[in-house]
Amino acid sequence: MKTIWRNFLSVLRRFKAATLLNVLGLSIAFTAFMVIMMQVNYDYTFDSCQPEASAIYRMDKQYDGSLVAVNSRPLARAFTESSPHIKAGMIMSSWNSQLFYCVERNGGKENFQDPVTNATSGITRVFHFDMVEGDETALDQPETAIIPESMARRLFGNESAIGQRLIDTESGNTIVRISGVFKDFPRNSSMQNMIYRQLSPKENYDAWGNQNYFFFFRLDDPANIEDVKENFKKNFDASKQFGENFDWETSNVDIRLTPLPELHFLTNVEYDSMPKASRQTIRVLFAIAFVILLIAGINFTNFSTALTPMRIKSINTQKVLGSPDGVLRMSLLGEAVIVGLVAYLIALVLLFIAGKTFVASFVDADMSFSVQSGIIGATALIAVLAGLLAGIYPACYITSFPPALVLKGSFGLSPKGRMLRSVLVSIQFVASFILIIGSLFMYLQNRYMQNAPLGYDKDEVIVASLNSKINKNLDVLASEVKTFSGIEDIAYAEQVLSSQDQYMGWGRDYKDRYIDFQCIPVSPSFLHVMGIEVTEGRDFRQEDDLKDQGCYIFNEKARESFGLELGDKINGDEIIGFMPNVKFASFRNEVSPMTFFVWGKYRWEQEGVKSYNAAYVKVKAGSDLRAAMQHVKASLGKIDPVYPFRVSFYDEILQRTYEKELKISNLITLFSVIAIFISIVGVFGLVVFESEYRRKEVAVRKVLGSSTSQILVMFNRSYLVILAICFIVAVPVGFYGVYRWLENFAYRTPIYWWVFLVAFVIVAVITFITVTYQNWHVANSNPVKSLKAE
Repeated sequence: MKTIWRNFLSVLRRFKAATLLNVLGLSIAFTAFMVIMMQVNYDYTFDSCQPEASAIYRMDKQYDGSLVAVNSRPLARAFTESSPHIKAGMIMSSWNSQLFYCVERNGGKENFQDPVTNATSGITRVFHFDMVEGDETALDQPETAIIPESMARRLFGNESAIGQRLIDTESGNTIVRISGVFKDFPRNSSMQNMIYRQLSPKENYDAWGNQNYFFFFRLDDPANIEDVKENFKKNFDASKQFGENFDWETSNVDIRLTPLPELHFLTNVEYDSMPKASRQTIRVLFAIAFVILLIAGINFTNFSTALTPMRIKSINTQKVLGSPDGVLRMSLLGEAVIVGLVAYLIALVLLFIAGKTFVASFVDADMSFSVQSGIIGATALIAVLAGLLAGIYPACYITSFPPALVLKGSFGLSPKGRMLRSVLVSIQFVASFILIIGSLFMYLQNRYMQNAPLGYDKDEVIVASLNSKINKNLDVLASEVKTFSGIEDIAYAEQVLSSQDQYMGWGRDYKDRYIDFQCIPVSPSFLHVMGIEVTEGRDFRQEDDLKDQGCYIFNEKARESFGLELGDKINGDEIIGFMPNVKFASFRNEVSPMTFFVWGKYRWEQEGVKSYNAAYVKVKAGSDLRAAMQHVKASLGKIDPVYPFRVSFYDEILQRTYEKELKISNLITLFSVIAIFISIVGVFGLVVFESEYRRKEVAVRKVLGSSTSQILVMFNRSYLVILAICFIVAVPVGFYGVYRWLENFAYRTPIYWWVFLVAFVIVAVITFITVTYQNWHVANSNPVKSLKAE
């Protein structure tokens, strides 16, 4: 072992820069591998915290091949009761909301805001909740809720949470009482760490037309799923849900039962707000992790191979003195393993640092060592294996020469040696080209989604969240906001445009047919504030808010799909206009039939107060947007100084909408830079040794009159050929990968030819700078000294 370590230190002293760079490159590769595998493991083990995950299913409905994730409460109840194989069933709200409340602490009250969802009591029987306080019957009583342990400690300290009240900050009334506390779920769980409040037993109990709930159930055995489905379809009176004379065999409607582990990867399902991941993206990340390890391993092998001419004389001297080949090979392999382990230890330090920096925001997984011990341990084994694989060929080759032939020739400059190194470097360059092409197109797609025309004005609009107190004082808010000279107008809506994939779905009867569209209720001034043109008919008017019935302005997609006509009524609500197909949802989906809708006074008379979730404030061109935002915040604070209102520019909203894509794009861009760095480390190492081998040749050329520039061109020419060949190989692979990734978006950036050229220029410039920098000293050295040294 001492001999192995001494040999390693000898190599380090003689080729300090190249050795340190190779060790650093290998360390960064190990770090990148661990980070990527944390994200991959996060997605592939999603919901693994549920011991019976494979027996838990969600029911979706299928119409003409399209899936819809929401169901009615009576349909869920009928299915749960249809078979003894179903051990439990539950429904929960399909959208989470934020609950603003206070709790009594230390003789006073403190305010908090946390996510909340409503669910029936069966949630603790379908899903496994590890209860710290209470049991699975915790939600059986009305007006109760269960909370995660971290929230209980934050709210109540070391006191028991059972019986504690969450209080409405405005009225002082009890919202719910805490009836149970559960251990926090891991990050990769469909069941999130939020307030689970009991859904009122009376809410939509027999409302077949109200489809706003996820329906989950648990089977006794997953093998019974098809029997349960067929039994339900055979015995259920489907006319209650799907209309008279409905028949499963002749209709285009079906039900789909998806096991919990598959839901995380189930895409293109309407109204599905559960966390999602793409298997294609995970495969790409896994491939990147492998490629980075491969590039680093190639560097390591190249480095070890390039050392051959410098070490072959000493190795064969040891052979002459009686050292067996096996011992020498084990010594050389031991050196390679030491390099791998040193790189691994450095990688652990880098991983710890990465977990405290912006890198942690690129992944969903928890990067702490205690959580990721499996991946960290596996990487240690990979480090050892990398050392063995990278060292085995050079070790065998160095010890294969008969001592008498050692002084003949140089492996480093032989055709065989050059060919091996060229092939290995070529693999690195191909991988670098592909990663750069992919990251550039990801950047362009994200930029396109955030900057492409949406069909409405967003650049000078401020969006603010609202609560019930503000809704009672909308006129006061409007007057207060407009005291700022730079603010033009204000409007309200129940949703924020472009903030999600789908919105509220409405099903209505129109001309003896059923139509389904997405609806966003707004105030009458909404289209004017947002700059949305009405192409036919008229815009909303203030008096529309005072009519007995509501009115619609549909997009062109709805008119074409349903044959809508101006002046027609849908359930008494009039179609007053049509507008272009604005991008009201995300760019992941095509524009679907949708409408803006003004309720009319009947809605407000029923509820007693208007109910909007967002205010849209239009700022005059040239005004100070930051000052306008501060004024909006101050105006909201005057009406309700306690509530934590969220005020944003539209760029921030779009960034939140495409957060997942931005994370993946940033991650791949980061690792593309790492791949380039590692590849250049390999080039640097090769150039160091090649320049040393060719000192005599350079000296002769200098004596014969070659200039420094001519010598540098000579060194760069060989790399230009390699780069050109690698680029030709990488382009079709990169094009195919980008094309498949862009298929995830309904609206996407074009595949520009110049992006491929930019990728080539980036790699070529960095390579030529590296080669030129290293060979400049050789080209300018005194040829007499070089010839004497030879």
